[in-house]
Amino acid sequence: MFASAPFTMLGLHLLLLVIISAVLLGYFLTKKDPPNFPPGPPPLPFLGNIFNIEAKQPHLYLTKLADVYGNVFCIRLGRHKTVFVSGWKMVKQAIVTQADIFVDRPYSPMVNRIYSGNSGLFFSNGRVWRRQRRFAMTMLRTFGPNCSEQSIYEESRHLLEAMEKKTGELFDPAPLLLNAVANIICQIVFGRRFDYSDHDFQSMLQSLTEMAYLEGSVWALLYDSFPSLMKYLPGPHNRIFANSKSLEGFITREVEDHKLDLDLDNPHDYIDTFLIEMNVCHRKSSEQGFEETNLVHCCLDLFLAGSETTSKALQWGLIYLIMNPEIQVRVQAEIDRVIGRSRLPSMADRSNMPYTDAVIHEIQRMGNIVPLNGLRMATRDTTLGGYFIPKGTSVMPNLTSVLFDKTEWETPHTFNPGHFLDAEGKFVKREAFLPFSAGKRACLGEGLARMELFLFFVSLLQKFSFSTKDATQLSTEGITGATRAPHPFKIYAVARSTL
Repeated sequence: MFASAPFTMLGLHLLLLVIISAVLLGYFLTKKDPPNFPPGPPPLPFLGNIFNIEAKQPHLYLTKLADVYGNVFCIRLGRHKTVFVSGWKMVKQAIVTQADIFVDRPYSPMVNRIYSGNSGLFFSNGRVWRRQRRFAMTMLRTFGPNCSEQSIYEESRHLLEAMEKKTGELFDPAPLLLNAVANIICQIVFGRRFDYSDHDFQSMLQSLTEMAYLEGSVWALLYDSFPSLMKYLPGPHNRIFANSKSLEGFITREVEDHKLDLDLDNPHDYIDTFLIEMNVCHRKSSEQGFEETNLVHCCLDLFLAGSETTSKALQWGLIYLIMNPEIQVRVQAEIDRVIGRSRLPSMADRSNMPYTDAVIHEIQRMGNIVPLNGLRMATRDTTLGGYFIPKGTSVMPNLTSVLFDKTEWETPHTFNPGHFLDAEGKFVKREAFLPFSAGKRACLGEGLARMELFLFFVSLLQKFSFSTKDATQLSTEGITGATRAPHPFKIYAVARSTL
């Protein structure tokens, strides 16, 4: 009777050993790479390389890995392999030359939980993505250029008035810039702007900012790597889903309001036109994404991309001009010469302002607003940099490595508007300037963003000179999420008429 106990314990230990051996064997078999697969740092069993990634500045860690393993390398996030592509030539090969192969998005547990399948503008694939992208680009053109230029004039007035009230005091410009930029998207999507003091508007912006940060943080990587575990654990990742629900609620209320006075013959904005399209192609609506749930998700994507990126670029612009006062003075001299101080700037002025245009481009390059771009997936077997990339492999273009590519930029780590000027001082385009990405997944609102940056930037510098107590205290390190934001900073805005 008692002699069987040791045998039972021995059997249990053997069983555990067999189970552990089987799991480890399964892991190493599934992680085995095909011949000529990109190299990378050795991963830990089950965990992969996720804890090697620097949480605060992941794009810098990944850029440094290219120095060790080359411009095409692989890291593992949990059991999933992701190939990172670095440097202008290799990124161009992936997202431009082989655009058709790397046009789809891979499956993401986090994205699937937010978007409930193949919906939205940025994470959908196939027919839904193609149709919705074309529709959104048409809407940006319809309710964009001329309408948007006038909208930006009007919003600039509200921004300048709000900033004028801060005269003589140190203040944080970030909320005011986000208010102004977000209101342009509001006018395109909702057909109206919000007062800066509107509580619902401010709640929406707070949710947008936090969501944009967390979606690009290590918490999002952890969720996508271990979704079955992270789904039940407490932590900041849960705020991603709470914020998305809050934003969806805000947008849904706007959609319901639009339904009440929808004029089928006279749409005023993106939501109106989408609702009309739902009625027109009723039978094919699900195939093309014209469903109410998708309308909400598309609006969410427009706000995430259209508000966060441009407002961050304007914040970086203030920082770099305060840190380089001689450049600020030179920009203002060009503004005074071409526009003066009384007339509003227009897009027609840009061609006559090469130095200002160069400064704005250099702000975007150094600001590095979207450090990594979005994940792509190989739709068929292919090669990159001589390495085999099997169908279904996740691929991440590293935009940081392009904007700071030492083979493309004369002084990659120095703020230098000369990167965009020729010997005669004329503006020159640079192929490696990719803040909006490139190829078929390039930012669909690039034209609107360029317009906003120029008009808001010039309006601000036409009206104010910016400084702080000590320019050396301003940090250029940044806080990296899906977008790269400056550390909180405060400035003085002094009306130029008083100088």
